[in-house]
Amino acid sequence: MSTVANRLQKEAGKPRITQYPSVQRIGRILWLLIVGAVSTLALWLLFVKFVHMDALVKKSPMQVWDYLFTVKKAPANRSALFGALRTTMGNLLIGYVVGLAAGVIVSSIFLLSPAIRRTFLPFALLLRSVPLIVMTPIIGLIFGYTFTSVRVVTAIVTFFPSLVNITLGLESAPKQASDLIAAYGGSQRTMLFKVRLPYAVPALFAAMRIAVPGAMVGALLGEWLLTSKGIGHYLVERPAKFDYTGVWAAVAVIAVVTLVLYAIVGVLETPVLARFDPERLKEN
Repeated sequence: MSTVANRLQKEAGKPRITQYPSVQRIGRILWLLIVGAVSTLALWLLFVKFVHMDALVKKSPMQVWDYLFTVKKAPANRSALFGALRTTMGNLLIGYVVGLAAGVIVSSIFLLSPAIRRTFLPFALLLRSVPLIVMTPIIGLIFGYTFTSVRVVTAIVTFFPSLVNITLGLESAPKQASDLIAAYGGSQRTMLFKVRLPYAVPALFAAMRIAVPGAMVGALLGEWLLTSKGIGHYLVERPAKFDYTGVWAAVAVIAVVTLVLYAIVGVLETPVLARFDPERLKEN
């Protein structure tokens, strides 16, 4: 009996997974990643089965698999597709980081100077209302038809959700903490770095998650309209060669990469929420 009692005490003393919201959240993110991939595959199969299209254009998942891994030209197909993907990922990551950094800087300036916020925020909202496909050629004229323009487009798409979310995060800092800094004679800049920016970190990661799909679209659109490289150009080039399987393969790869990037940001966000916003971690 004593052995059983000791064993039960040891088991009771062990931490359980349910006691760790971070582990649960990471598990949910991975589960949603799997569900998203399976759902996309199921919709693709239903599309192939029930939508009537020319067989030259309509391709199934198995045909894409053969295109990338089975047929004699599979190595060349993979080389072309993943070479274009590397270019797109470089443009995406640079524009994404620049857009996030600009969102943090501009949000901080708006907080420190309400006059600047009142002056420039309407222009930012007006710029956001311009369709991206209209804005992209103008950016090409300004910065040239190079990867720089693609990265600018990606940064702009990333910037706006970052600006809104980070501004809300900066304004969500508790008034008691701000009052404490003010009571000790701290400046607005001290309050920004000591109180508001730490409280805005969860909002930053929320902006990072929201911006991932938009950044991918921005990079693809920029490559399509402004350059002759990357997945964006690949999607235009392949139909001209009647390589519609390559188009479907590129779309599949883009979907997988976007889901994975979204999941990575979610996983990185988990320890941040555990540190700065544990209540929200439990809710999510």
